[in-house]
Amino acid sequence: MKEKVIDCHTVWNECLKIIKENISPQSFDTWFSPIKPIELKNYVLTVEVPSMFFHEFIEGNYWELLKTAIKKVLGINGKLEYKIPISTSESGSHKSSMTLPTSTISTAESQAKKPIFVAGEQEVRQIPNPFVLPGIKKLNIKSQLNKNLNFDNFIEGDCNRLARAAGYAIAKNPGKTAFNPLFIYSNVGLGKTHLAHAIGLETKAQFPELTVLYVNAETFIQQYVDAAISKNINDFVHFYQMLDVLIIDDIEFLSTKPKMQEAFFHIFNFYHQKNKQIVITSDKSPAEMVGFEQRLLSRFKWGLAADLQVPDKDTRIKIIRSKLYNNGIEDIDEEVIEYLAYRIVTNVREIEGAIISILAQSSLNKKQITVELAKQMIDKFVLNTVHEMSVDYIQKVVCDYYNMPVNLIFSVSRKRDIVHIRHSSMYFSKKYTDLSLSQIGAKCGNKDHATVLHACRSIENLIATDKKIKEDLNNIDKILKNS
Repeated sequence: MKEKVIDCHTVWNECLKIIKENISPQSFDTWFSPIKPIELKNYVLTVEVPSMFFHEFIEGNYWELLKTAIKKVLGINGKLEYKIPISTSESGSHKSSMTLPTSTISTAESQAKKPIFVAGEQEVRQIPNPFVLPGIKKLNIKSQLNKNLNFDNFIEGDCNRLARAAGYAIAKNPGKTAFNPLFIYSNVGLGKTHLAHAIGLETKAQFPELTVLYVNAETFIQQYVDAAISKNINDFVHFYQMLDVLIIDDIEFLSTKPKMQEAFFHIFNFYHQKNKQIVITSDKSPAEMVGFEQRLLSRFKWGLAADLQVPDKDTRIKIIRSKLYNNGIEDIDEEVIEYLAYRIVTNVREIEGAIISILAQSSLNKKQITVELAKQMIDKFVLNTVHEMSVDYIQKVVCDYYNMPVNLIFSVSRKRDIVHIRHSSMYFSKKYTDLSLSQIGAKCGNKDHATVLHACRSIENLIATDKKIKEDLNNIDKILKNS
């Protein structure tokens, strides 16, 4: 330990410098600024976190970063201990504290190679190179599945129904359906990894005797490199051929790596010949992928390629309710849920991040979750997030401005006020989204492209001839520009 590191405050400040360089300013302010150093004794740094929620989130999301920071500052014997204050009165003016088990960091742990996953049922034992060990048994291969990413909390909607149905069918009859391989693709944050884990978990539940393995392509690559260095490529391929169900995430990382593609090609062929199941995820469809051998791309197309799309408003509302419920929030104003659903439209990961920020702020400051609190947090969140305007949100802004319910846009009413709101929504949708006129019409009461074109021209004429309408539309435009 460096000589200048003499007390808990100095140690923690040194750790914070390392942490701050590796995460966003917003994440640092939310999760690390509230933490207070309490004590340093025998290489054990004790810090106080505001709540159990904070502790669980930090351990779940930033443990590797904390491990690195503590090791650099305190050395190989460094340990981290948490204290959580507990209120003993309603006002919270009297507090005791609870101490969580110490988290130990060791140099050996940080230097271990990424392993092939071999473990007993009750413990995870990581072996740098298990291929050289005799008698690897299928029953000793741990699945690496996340039990929290299951079908129960994978919210179904029009955006993902095909992929989910195919995944569930596979879990009921792995290797025996027409969906082999199942190739799941989408942009980031739309649930590919969640669905992949859900398929694996349901397969294990239905067929406990089968050996299921989830592996990220980056880990697959590292394992291949380790095997190549030790001249054990054949053992590497053999290991993967031992499995019954292989789930490989982010296959695009194998692009421009012909030797690794060759290994995967042999694994794939073996699975297909033996009616074993393969599930693959990617950020692109097979037709859009580059850097892959044609023979491998053709095999990706043998089964079903199913995409996950951006969730619509109704699906976003279901997702938000589910996320809140899973975090212990059952009684919450529907207006908060609707605000979040209208405001955050890009992907599920963005929705989850916003909810976590709101829950953290509520927990830290003991504030009730209201629309005002949600707006404060979302405004900050949006500033740090590449955001996409949606037709749903535009409709909400227009209807709120005129104090009208959104469902009037989808009605067949020909009342002047309702027609104007409908036309205004189409006009701003054309201005602020990249959707075609037909797509906009489909989201505005199943109107055709000619109706949308007529609506846009009508609004342009009104802007040129009616000062009051022009002022109203300028005000709406300002709201949307600041969104």
